[in-house]
Amino acid sequence: MFKHTGIEPKNRLCLLLNQWGQIIAWECATANVYDAVFHPLIQQFDGQMIVFGDGDFHAKAGDPPNLKVCARGEHNFRMLIETVLSMLTTVCHFKKLFHRVWDYFKAHLGWMMAAFNILTGWHGLVPDEDGFIKLSIAEFSL
Repeated sequence: MFKHTGIEPKNRLCLLLNQWGQIIAWECATANVYDAVFHPLIQQFDGQMIVFGDGDFHAKAGDPPNLKVCARGEHNFRMLIETVLSMLTTVCHFKKLFHRVWDYFKAHLGWMMAAFNILTGWHGLVPDEDGFIKLSIAEFSL
């Protein structure tokens, strides 16, 4: 699953999540690029996983073979992605990242993604009786 979001007014972020909601890959770019710029990130997982995305990632030149473009309301994966973004925004102050140097910005994002995975797995990724894994990092909020 992946999603792009506006972080800082001039940047985009593409997240790939596994079925448990942990971040397995990510990439960022400036806001003035077309969403197909994230296709190489998706292609890295060809043969390993299917990546669900919204229509913004469809390209005229062709999509990666493992990208499944979903119409609005077709799959409910967006809820998981929005939950992850909400936790990053609330606990990690995700939308308040500002750096003058692009490499520092990417390093800060990388640290945040690693911290998210560590904190969500802190108590183990144990499913409840319905098979649902509850993601939360609220207890680590300052």
